[in-house]
Amino acid sequence: MPHEINPEFLRHAIRLATRNAVNGAGGPFGAVIVRNGRMISEGVNTVTASHDPTAHAEVNAIRAAATALGTFSLEGCELYSSCEPCPMCLAAAYWARVDAIFYGASAADADRAGFDDARLYKEFTTEPADRTLPARQLLADEARASFVAWVESPNKIDY
Repeated sequence: MPHEINPEFLRHAIRLATRNAVNGAGGPFGAVIVRNGRMISEGVNTVTASHDPTAHAEVNAIRAAATALGTFSLEGCELYSSCEPCPMCLAAAYWARVDAIFYGASAADADRAGFDDARLYKEFTTEPADRTLPARQLLADEARASFVAWVESPNKIDY
């Protein structure tokens, strides 16, 4: 289904980002979650204020929307972000199952301001052992037992 794009929601996200930058409360990022033309939540970057490297505007808005709606699935919602989401926030939007993302500034704009998302995108296409943060698989057989337990569990909630 086509989404009715409302630039006012994006303008609100941009105002949040600008206010956050001016106040020194965190990075220059703001986001809102919208459902059926109504704003469900908003978020700003609180990485430095909360000492949480995952506290990006989009993640904060997604968390607040999920809490407000009482669900982990944000199907039927749109994400409006002041900037093109970084890899973590993009992945969070996929996990949350938002229907669409609308953004203002580009990743290149963020890069020029010192936010280097391009480095992360490159890392994801590099073999795990060759990344700047190397990763190595251990105890694979033991770890797979968790997935067997999941598949067999009558108590699981699919997501």
